[in-house]
Amino acid sequence: MAFDGITIANIVKELNDCLTGGRLYKIAQPEEDELLLTVKAAGGQYRLLISADASLPLIYLTEKNKPSPLTAPNFCMLLRKHLQNGRILSITQPGLERAVHIELEHLDEMGDLCRKTLIVEIMGKHSNIIFCGSDGTIIDSIKRVSALVSSVREVLPGKPYFMPQTVEKGDPLTVGADGFGERLWAKPMPAFKALYQSFTGISPVVAQELCYRAKVDGEMPVASMGMEDMDRLYWEFENVMKQIRAGEFAPCIAYTGKEPVEFGAFALTMYSQGEDHLEYCESMSALLEHYYAEKNALTRIRQKSADLRKIVQTALERTVKKYDLQLRQMQDTQKRDKYRIYGELINTYGYNVPQGSKSFTAINYYTGDPVEIPLDETISPLENAKKYFDKYAKLKRTYEALSELTAEVKEEIEHLESVSAALDIAVAEEDLVQIRQELVQSGYLRKTSGGKKEKITSRPFHYISSDGYHIYVGKNNFQNDELTFKFASGNDWWFHAKGMPGSHVIVKVGEGELPDQTFEEAARLAAYYSRGRQQEKVEIDYIQKKHVKKPAGAKPGFVVYYTNYSMMIDTDISGMEQVE
Repeated sequence: MAFDGITIANIVKELNDCLTGGRLYKIAQPEEDELLLTVKAAGGQYRLLISADASLPLIYLTEKNKPSPLTAPNFCMLLRKHLQNGRILSITQPGLERAVHIELEHLDEMGDLCRKTLIVEIMGKHSNIIFCGSDGTIIDSIKRVSALVSSVREVLPGKPYFMPQTVEKGDPLTVGADGFGERLWAKPMPAFKALYQSFTGISPVVAQELCYRAKVDGEMPVASMGMEDMDRLYWEFENVMKQIRAGEFAPCIAYTGKEPVEFGAFALTMYSQGEDHLEYCESMSALLEHYYAEKNALTRIRQKSADLRKIVQTALERTVKKYDLQLRQMQDTQKRDKYRIYGELINTYGYNVPQGSKSFTAINYYTGDPVEIPLDETISPLENAKKYFDKYAKLKRTYEALSELTAEVKEEIEHLESVSAALDIAVAEEDLVQIRQELVQSGYLRKTSGGKKEKITSRPFHYISSDGYHIYVGKNNFQNDELTFKFASGNDWWFHAKGMPGSHVIVKVGEGELPDQTFEEAARLAAYYSRGRQQEKVEIDYIQKKHVKKPAGAKPGFVVYYTNYSMMIDTDISGMEQVE
């Protein structure tokens, strides 16, 4: 999945069609490395999302709004000062570089007309949003890059802006047949690799697609290609470049089965056989929003929950080590009955054991087998018996103490694993509030003194089954308890993944019997929102809520039940309707 130069060319065409001539109505910075620009244009109001996130840089039009911090960051305030109500003159892409130049004009403090450029660089970990003056001087950037960080280019106020050229590549939009062949033949590597390493804006996926269309083995070394192969490859290459120059795009997502595996700005025909198929989108923005929305949200929430994850993981590792040590100690106590039997046999048969014997053999009257009992020759047989009884008593006390401790530690491990699963389920920052409160309540996190209590706005997931029944899924242990013991009534059905952390799923029954289809859909939700999400199938327990009990003093989310039904089910919930 590459956000390559061809994808950006498609985005630039869409932005030009929608935004050129429009005015910047609002400028927001919802994240540290993200801008949300609201533009009023002839076609209506548009929102442009620009992200310079190192792991997922993006630029596309969206209909969704995002909450902004109460105090705008400095870069956002700077843009508002210069560009608020500014008019977009043009949106361009230099060659097929992974960069977008948005040229704007605005009135300065003196009322004079000025031009500025907002440059968006979509370059992986080097992605940035750079604000430049009309002379190409950097005014500021969303990420400042000093000489200590990069020896290639400084991105600091007052420095001249230039596009970094770390690798010498050709411009695919202007290269001819001779130049195309020369560049490829100069590279001793597979054909598809030579393609994307020779020209800007070409990703490995596009290179593989061009080889597929030209009926050239992409893994074949360039040196092994004949002139006919090279001519066919250039013909397909030039056809795609003509489409780009003409602004003719066909955004599509390639699927293998139900799983999206790639996307492109034109048809990826190599995904057109067997389980592979293409689904076309009305625009590249719609494609990117659909394709990346969940991934982007997941990336953001993982960043925001990193501190909680570290606390939970550290506590879990420490607790598991403690549990393993206790199990080894428990293993050692298995000898206790042997020492008791030794003591009993010495008391029974030891009267005829000579003083100073190192061992003696007696018949174990529990099994009827002979057993050799080691003795301490420096003490009497009765004292040896007492010594074995003392060992037995000590190991018995240890066993009884460890039995309680291991049960407590195992319960603590299960609790921490359930919190970890809740962090995986969280989809928004408000979902972390109750998890943080649970960690404070459990003593893993220190309560902030004098801090304002966080407001709880997170609510369980809400789905509607195919038969119209309401299904609720807890996002964390507090919500699980609330759903099961406060929200659900006795005849509602309760679902949970067997033997692993996961959400409590409640189906509101109302009147009548629950259809089989709803049972299966609720079970799929329980499987999906569990630690077994990546498995093909998960075993799900289900039972009426009235049979689910919470033991006194149990940790949040912990329940018991003794009679239940079970089913094996997959984790595919793609067809289920979620209520926002």
